[in-house]
Amino acid sequence: MARCEQGYLCEVCGDEVEDITQSDLYLRYVIGEVDARRLLTAPERHILCNPVLAQFIVDAAFPAVDVSGPFDKRALDAEDVRRREELVTRGWRRLQEVRELGLAISDYPLSRAVE
Repeated sequence: MARCEQGYLCEVCGDEVEDITQSDLYLRYVIGEVDARRLLTAPERHILCNPVLAQFIVDAAFPAVDVSGPFDKRALDAEDVRRREELVTRGWRRLQEVRELGLAISDYPLSRAVE
């Protein structure tokens, strides 16, 4: 397939990010970490190719991710981890539903993404 016929390529693994539900960039947008203006210019990754963020998704439908080293959530403050898990998991769940809801991109972010 010609490069122009491919979607966005993951900057980590090089494979195509085939679906918005796999997109680290859009997950970060939904939770308020990426401004809408950056969606067209920021590098893309699969959620699983960003384990530091993926470890905070706590849902039976998402594989558990372990991170070793200084960014391992098990080494962080428990209350901060709880808040981060709640936000990122809510964001991931929102990302799974946005296409079926027929929303405009500007309506993807969580209503209270950044607390």
